[in-house]
Amino acid sequence: MAIQRPPTLPPRERLYTALVERDATWLGLFFACVKTTGIFCVPTCSARKPRPENVAFVATAAEALHAGFRPCKVCKPTTPAGAEPDWARDLIARVEAQPDTRVSDRDLGASGLDPSTVKRWFLRHHGVTFQGWQRAWRVGAACSALQQGGAASAVGLDSGYESSSGFRAAFERLFGVPPSNAGAVKRLIGRQLETPLGPMIAVASEEGLALLEFADRRAIETQITTLRRRFALGRGAEAVVVPGDNRHLAQAESEVASYFAGTLRKFTVRVDAPGSDFQTRVWTTLRNIPFGVTWSYADLAMEIGKPSAVRAVGRANGENRIALVIPCHRVIGADGAPTGYAGGVWRKLRLLELERDTAGST
Repeated sequence: MAIQRPPTLPPRERLYTALVERDATWLGLFFACVKTTGIFCVPTCSARKPRPENVAFVATAAEALHAGFRPCKVCKPTTPAGAEPDWARDLIARVEAQPDTRVSDRDLGASGLDPSTVKRWFLRHHGVTFQGWQRAWRVGAACSALQQGGAASAVGLDSGYESSSGFRAAFERLFGVPPSNAGAVKRLIGRQLETPLGPMIAVASEEGLALLEFADRRAIETQITTLRRRFALGRGAEAVVVPGDNRHLAQAESEVASYFAGTLRKFTVRVDAPGSDFQTRVWTTLRNIPFGVTWSYADLAMEIGKPSAVRAVGRANGENRIALVIPCHRVIGADGAPTGYAGGVWRKLRLLELERDTAGST
């Protein structure tokens, strides 16, 4: 069995700057071990920052624990970055189990939850308030029921709406068409997945996984907008992302967990990635790069039969919306540099190291 090497870290100066600035983009990528207190923290910890000479940096919580450091009680570094707290998980399960019941701020208070805290958490992790998330989930589930042949009046009542007019108004606000035209709606389902490198946003259609990106990617909103536009073409209605789950998201979650655990080398989840003919050709070819192997952009261009289209290939590689499954991280510069990864160069390094170590362990 191959020896597992610790992941590469950036220079100390960059890490210390990220620690002092509490830069959330580094969550999951390093931990700070404070020699004077014996604790270790995540980059965004609100505790007082140590002097540079009193801090050591490691790539994983396991390294910090093995070195004798204790988890900080303020930032709780052993909790996976972006993980759902128990109350959020229970609240989401409550909504999904009772689609006809609206959970009000008063109900939250009666359950011992602060509505402001709930609102801030949903805004940060789902991009909408809890009430907005709840409405989107209810209407999204109603759209699914209508597309399966349900009557609008019955579906509206089952979804907790007291009148047909109220249901129609809510449906039109979200989808841009009345319930009677639900067949024209392209409903995409979105949810958050937890990984050792930070949370990822996963979106799937009924046909397959359509998006998988790290949540802090700078262009994530643009990617989702592009995705909606691609799916809406020719349908006469909006393509809308609503919270929920389906079989493709469940499979993606399972396979992503296995990938990071080092037990999965090839993703089998079905993908639904609309794009131009050239993009599709590049993305299909990316899935042929073996696990633990890297290609240059020139190699990729040669493989698709377009050796002079290196720049266009690089652009299509960067436009990939399904990270890990379509392994654009396996493409590197001609000089071997791990350039051009939207999720962050150090994430790319970590992924390549994980695959190299996993491939060498057998």
